[in-house]
Amino acid sequence: MATRTKARTAWVCTECGYDSIKWFGQCPSCKQYNTMKEIKIADEPVNRYAKAEQTEKTKLPAALAGTSEVLDLSELTAEEAPRILIGMAELERSLGGGFVPGSVILIGGDPGIGKSTLLLQAMCKMTGLGQSCLYASGEESPMQVALRAKRLEVDTKGLKFISEIQLEKIERIITDTSPQWVVIDSIQTMFSDDLSAAPCSISQVKECAARLTRIAKRKGIGVIFVGHVTKEGAMAGPRVLEHMVDTVLYFEGDTESNYRILRACKNRFGSVNEIGVFGMTDKGLRGVRNPSAMFLAERREGVPGSVTFINLEGTRPILIEIQALVDKSMMPNPKRLTVGTDAQRLTMLLAILHRHVALATYDQDVFLNAVGGIKITETASDLAVLTAIVSSMTNRAVSAKTAVFGEVGLGGEIRPVSRGQERIKEASKLGFTRIIVPSKNVSSNLKIQGVEVIGVSTIREAVKVIFSQEPEHKTEEIVFTEQ
Repeated sequence: MATRTKARTAWVCTECGYDSIKWFGQCPSCKQYNTMKEIKIADEPVNRYAKAEQTEKTKLPAALAGTSEVLDLSELTAEEAPRILIGMAELERSLGGGFVPGSVILIGGDPGIGKSTLLLQAMCKMTGLGQSCLYASGEESPMQVALRAKRLEVDTKGLKFISEIQLEKIERIITDTSPQWVVIDSIQTMFSDDLSAAPCSISQVKECAARLTRIAKRKGIGVIFVGHVTKEGAMAGPRVLEHMVDTVLYFEGDTESNYRILRACKNRFGSVNEIGVFGMTDKGLRGVRNPSAMFLAERREGVPGSVTFINLEGTRPILIEIQALVDKSMMPNPKRLTVGTDAQRLTMLLAILHRHVALATYDQDVFLNAVGGIKITETASDLAVLTAIVSSMTNRAVSAKTAVFGEVGLGGEIRPVSRGQERIKEASKLGFTRIIVPSKNVSSNLKIQGVEVIGVSTIREAVKVIFSQEPEHKTEEIVFTEQ
């Protein structure tokens, strides 16, 4: 007698991968709202004996089947594999110094930002060094990729290409050709016949990524996944995908702009928060050797509300222009809008400004912008943010040759930040003659000719020092009152 089957479904969170037999408005694991999606897991037999026979088939993903040999870790002689340098300095910087053989890399970004272009350039350079590479595309035909390569004027000789979305076929090709590097563009388009779910579903993405990662670790093959990004800016699919790989890179920047930022937010082989800056040209992505000059190229002298901040991205100092606009609010609740900085921290800094400098913004709209599309995450930008706000409120411009950095505490004190000497040296290379820093970041051993390094201890002192030598733009006197 034939056994009847029924479709089993589950509710899975698209943010953290939490699964449940019922729907929740808020995920119990990551506390995000409206992230539970219904997926079809498998067709299970109703007959309990037939169900028992399939327990081993449905309990674990295929990538987790089998066991490994137990080894004594102290007896292993491990040596760090030499990194592969392909001549793309900005990409290698994001990866922590170059490509690591056998690593699994995930690159995400908005559609059209340049993920496929960058990987095609990288793989062509990789084959030029004698590495065997396989490019598997599930979104583009061979003709489309060939036309892109022709436009980029790259040498594709030796680069193997396949337009396929079935995982089993890709696994078979990897086994037959034994490439050293495999590009999967993109992981969301891949599907396995072992699962009945449709491509792009959560279960398919998890299974395909797990099996390819297993192959990479067993055979020492480098695998690069291309991942889509949702409207909220997160990697499409479950967040567990980020935990399965060794390195996660995100493309940032406006698709209408010519500049792109490749940021590492996870790297098992290097430091995180390293960025690579690229310029999009008709010949593809080209690395920008001096990002600071690029971000400051359009800054004008004598504009109130503008100040230069020495930001630290990973191990590289980058100078960024921070702009602030403070204007009279016509609404009961003034606006607080930030681009590239933390909006919650801006609220705290405005309270510090009112308490310790006696400049109130309760009836003012405050708009803050980090020029260039870069996202500032470190607290060393506090002093620059407050300086830009004071400059806009008092209509007094800060000299274009002045740069600042420092963290501001709730008591109005200026706290030291990491790598202060490197920030000062980077600013001096670009011609800045006056640098305002926390007093504890001032070193007697660092003396640069033509550069005045001024240490400040409080926000009141910083405001007085910064604006004391700007009389030519003075239109309103800054008045301090004792609290």
